[in-house]
Amino acid sequence: MTHDTNTKALASTPRQGGASLFIATVAISVLVAAITVDMVNPVLPLLIDQFGASKAEVSWVVSGVALMLAFGVPLYGRMSDVVELRKLFLIAVTILAFGSLICALARDLIVLVAGRMVQGAGMSAIPVLSIVAVSKVFPPGKRGGVLGIMAGCIGVGTAGGPIFGGMIGQTLGWQSLFWITLGLSLLIMVGSMFALPKLEPSPEGAGGRRFDLLGGVLLGLSAGMLLLGVTLGESSGFGSLASLSTFACSLLALAGFIRRITIVDNPFVPPALFANRYYVCSILVSVFSMFAYFAVLVFVPLLVAESNGLTPGEAGLVLLPGGAAVALLSPWIGRISDRVGTKRLILAGVSLMGVSTLFLSTHAAGSPPAIVSVGVLGAGIAFALTNSPANSAAVSSLSKEEVGVGIGIYQGALYLGAGSGAGVIGAVLSSRRTAAAPLNPFYMLDAIPYSDAFLVTTAALIAALIAGIGLRNDNVK
Repeated sequence: MTHDTNTKALASTPRQGGASLFIATVAISVLVAAITVDMVNPVLPLLIDQFGASKAEVSWVVSGVALMLAFGVPLYGRMSDVVELRKLFLIAVTILAFGSLICALARDLIVLVAGRMVQGAGMSAIPVLSIVAVSKVFPPGKRGGVLGIMAGCIGVGTAGGPIFGGMIGQTLGWQSLFWITLGLSLLIMVGSMFALPKLEPSPEGAGGRRFDLLGGVLLGLSAGMLLLGVTLGESSGFGSLASLSTFACSLLALAGFIRRITIVDNPFVPPALFANRYYVCSILVSVFSMFAYFAVLVFVPLLVAESNGLTPGEAGLVLLPGGAAVALLSPWIGRISDRVGTKRLILAGVSLMGVSTLFLSTHAAGSPPAIVSVGVLGAGIAFALTNSPANSAAVSSLSKEEVGVGIGIYQGALYLGAGSGAGVIGAVLSSRRTAAAPLNPFYMLDAIPYSDAFLVTTAALIAALIAGIGLRNDNVK
């Protein structure tokens, strides 16, 4: 079922300056959010030195944001069904700005982690509310191009965030990253006041019904505890008491959530949503694709730093071909998906990403950086082919009253895929440090742990390909 859209929203909103300003605002918003997530990674050693903290303690500067994203994205998506969207967006960006201010002024690690979690509470709204807004403003035949622009910005932010963080953090100090984020957040707030249309929740989605906050909390706890368990498993081992206890809490929260949505009249997530095969398949494609792509972004710089002796800045530059491919191709692929449909593009993208990670496993791990960049370039092209079409496939499978909560669940699942990809592949890398022979029988070089890590990543893409086969055979004219 294809949901109805408010195709006259822009024209009927006097406080915004047209479609171009709307697109620019949501694009800049998702770019800033993507950069903010990963920009601190290169400056973690600076934080260790300044605060005298351990690696595990400093890792909470990253993990705290991931936890808030996993919790907040589905919650904001559901809230968009009952709260006017522009108001909700402005509240979230204000929270992001406040979190940036806390981080910029932080003088100890606890305050910095708290500020990062406040940042996460704000930025978790940006991707889901932006997609909800696009889905309500543009009809199905025109939204693919806009989603492609957003996908390009996410790709640039994800690949460029560490480069930006490393360059600015080393020259101006790590606090400068958060002053810049604060300034950009204020800019987004001003733009949103004029660019975002006033999109009231639909009567079907809101209807004056009670908001199931408990259901949302249980879902957020389940996702957050899962990510925390993966994080603890990477550092302490998945068999450790801390990791197993956290996974148990995640399962208990999930059981409570499942029970909750079956006994209340207006649950946080309608059970029928999970009976929508096309929607579920689009989620699985995106989760496994993000699992693989994020693993490439995280572990390729580590690979070339360890195997080729590159500096952190030089290692980050190896990601540039992939980031450039995402930025340049995503808008074009989004427009193409409006004409040819999404399934063929998704299957092509997942297949290419699998070939790219297999190439990294077989030929690139331990090779010169230029060879590694070829694999990264393939992964970037594949992500461009997959990301915005999968977004479109998810939106198009939802009815208008399901859009908010459906896209919230979808975006939350993306962060679960990214977080679990980094954690699981990191654990594989650690466990294979002393391996005498590679899992890949065709690998002939000496970076065995990384070859094995990218081979496991390829296996995740096989699961994505199977899910992609179950997508709707659409053919949008």
